[in-house]
Amino acid sequence: MPVDTPASVPLTFSPWEMFLGAGPVVRAVMILLALASIATWTIFIAKSIELRRLRTRLVAADILLDDAASLDGAEDLTRNCRVAHTLVLAAEDERTRSHDIPEDGEGLKERIVLHLERIEASEARRLMRGTGLLATIGATAPFVGLFGTVWGIMTSFTGIAATKATSLAVVAPGIAEALLATALGLVAAIPAVVIYNHLARQCAACREGVADLTASVMRLVSRDLGRLRPTLSRAQVIPFASREQRIPAE
Repeated sequence: MPVDTPASVPLTFSPWEMFLGAGPVVRAVMILLALASIATWTIFIAKSIELRRLRTRLVAADILLDDAASLDGAEDLTRNCRVAHTLVLAAEDERTRSHDIPEDGEGLKERIVLHLERIEASEARRLMRGTGLLATIGATAPFVGLFGTVWGIMTSFTGIAATKATSLAVVAPGIAEALLATALGLVAAIPAVVIYNHLARQCAACREGVADLTASVMRLVSRDLGRLRPTLSRAQVIPFASREQRIPAE
């Protein structure tokens, strides 16, 4: 019965076998890249669900604000949308604080706009939360994989020098295990870059929706101030007319 020699035994180069055969440093690099890939897809799923729900609520809130007759009525209509409700409450709060400053419609508009811009900027930062990790993975994962490859090849050549064996069968497994780290680096980096760009576009669309809500709120504020101007004008004209009536005719 013939006995298989080491050269005749088929070598297995499956990713799992190469992972098990890699050194501790290369194996740690592979585990780190696998965790980075899992984090990338987790962020993608979570942010996609969050942004899709937010866009739906922003569109619905914008329609409700278009139908609102005044800022007071918009408060009840926007309770299902956190962003729209926050914008409406901020405008009402500033209007309440400015009640002792009569005939200052333009100043009130400016103060409300400043307040809403701060809320809008805060919402933009919240939308991009978590995407910074994607940018980091996309930028560093190839270099981390390259580090694992270089370290694995160094280890392979060190083993060759120690054993004084120059056969390709001896060199190939170590080099293949090292190159697997580079492949994992690309597997982690490429989806991270693509997903980051996709989520950035989705966040930009949501920011445009928030800007539309801000414009709708300011339109309601302007409409309410326009309704107050005739009242203020009559309050100023009537006392003046009564004083003229008291002047005796010559």
